[in-house]
Amino acid sequence: MSDPIADNGVIGAGGGGFPASVKLSSQAPTFLVNAAECEPLLHKDKELLVHFRADFFRGLTIAMDRTKAAEGIIGIKEKYEDLIASLGRELPAKVRIQPLADTYPAGDEFMLVYEVTGRAIPPGGLPRDVGCAVANVETLVNIGTGRPVTTKFITVAGSVRKPATLQVPVGITFRECISAVGGATVPKYGVLSGGVMMGALVADLESPITKTTGGIIVLPEEHPILRRYRSSDAQVRKIGKSACDQCSFCTELCPRYLLGHPIQPHMAMRALGFEISSEPMLEGTLFCSECNLCSMYSCPEELDPRRVCSMDKAVAKKRGLKWKGDPGKTRVHELREWRRVPTSRLMRKLGLKEFVNEGPLKEGTVATKRVKLTLRQGAGVPAESCVEAGEMVSVGQLVAGVPEGKLGANIHASIAGRVTFVEGAIVVEAC
Repeated sequence: MSDPIADNGVIGAGGGGFPASVKLSSQAPTFLVNAAECEPLLHKDKELLVHFRADFFRGLTIAMDRTKAAEGIIGIKEKYEDLIASLGRELPAKVRIQPLADTYPAGDEFMLVYEVTGRAIPPGGLPRDVGCAVANVETLVNIGTGRPVTTKFITVAGSVRKPATLQVPVGITFRECISAVGGATVPKYGVLSGGVMMGALVADLESPITKTTGGIIVLPEEHPILRRYRSSDAQVRKIGKSACDQCSFCTELCPRYLLGHPIQPHMAMRALGFEISSEPMLEGTLFCSECNLCSMYSCPEELDPRRVCSMDKAVAKKRGLKWKGDPGKTRVHELREWRRVPTSRLMRKLGLKEFVNEGPLKEGTVATKRVKLTLRQGAGVPAESCVEAGEMVSVGQLVAGVPEGKLGANIHASIAGRVTFVEGAIVVEAC
């Protein structure tokens, strides 16, 4: 039987891009909406809740029906008082709002579930293990439209003339998105895809926007954040080995450690100095969420425990290591409530206070004459092209489908035009 959510290529609009139809196939009594958007300078979720509210509520209702949820809870920062008030007047049945503290990383699923329900997801677990299902705002908007996913909402911020949230065709370039907000305000700059905490350096501004691109942050070329992202793994290891004094701040402020998970970044750093690669230490890194708080905020030496944990996590997975502890015996740290990091303090530490912290939605979809649609937009296998070079396509037309029985996402044309290239990606040029 055909599933419209799968047919329309709806995946998680941030993070790993897990197919929404699969995620909604499990039943959960509580459905949580992740509207925390805790990455500094990003405002996409807030703008969607203002301007696409009908689609959002429709998508939420569909998701709750799919998961048989008895209640829906929208987790949103308490500082957005006006938005909370206006949403509250239009809530569907069985849905309520849970105001959240303005801390980082409030948008992490594990943090959100605990903050809203008081239930701690066990190490290695999923929200469904504590009776919850979670989706972000844009994913629910995409479900609610009932149409193929052909556009992406992105906040473009930092060193740009007019920070804004844009609706852009999937496959447009980073360069075009930056131009759409007036361009950069500095002659030399670097760009992060996603956010300053969990983003990635954009090496080529002609790279295409995908369904999971979370935001675009433009920073002056010599900004400390960019310098950190440019450090090689070898540099991170060498400097960490020589400079870490084992203060353990990285562990004491680690959000997952405070939830009782067996992750201790300072132990990963200690291993650098003694060439230790013991299995217990490697197993712990499997539970690192890579929120980057340890590196960007906690460490007084400005070292990179997150990168070290990430490298060790890859080794642990390659070795097939698994944590041997008892999830039932994990306990939330008694001081967790007082160790949450305020977003305002984080922004000050990162040197972001100089930038305009706004991202109003720009009306209309940004126009482009060419899109490059990568065949793998999220989790799973790449989609397989069902069009050929020279073929004319219309907006919303299926151009690549997921193989039968495989996990992945369908791809649809985001502009009307002629297919000019089909190999690893589909290029469409407007006529």
